[in-house]
Amino acid sequence: QGPLVESGGGSVQAGGSLRLSCTASGDTYSRYFMAWFRQAPGKEREGVAAIYINYGNTYYTDSVKGRFTISQGNAKNTVYLQMDSLKPEDTAVYHCAADMVPKYSDNWYSQGLYPYWGQGTQVTVSS
Repeated sequence: QGPLVESGGGSVQAGGSLRLSCTASGDTYSRYFMAWFRQAPGKEREGVAAIYINYGNTYYTDSVKGRFTISQGNAKNTVYLQMDSLKPEDTAVYHCAADMVPKYSDNWYSQGLYPYWGQGTQVTVSS
């Protein structure tokens, strides 16, 4: 088991909701920048949302704005992705990623900048 573990994926009908969780091991994650990426079959991995732990800055890709919410848990080592109004095009494997280097609006979605990754959790949205 790696430093990041995702949970909460599943199958849901369009319009439904799911909440993904990403739990980080170790005591340094309070200084981390954490993000959710997703990869659909035949497509490249894309950034979905990100949060700067303890500062609260959040970032979203345009296609999920107003539907998804990223937040940190009270324990600070857990990040959530609340996904509402799900669409079939949201179907993908969702991965949690983390880095100790903060990121900003022009680079948070660059997967190559994250050294730590979870195994991923499948989200399937049916029409």
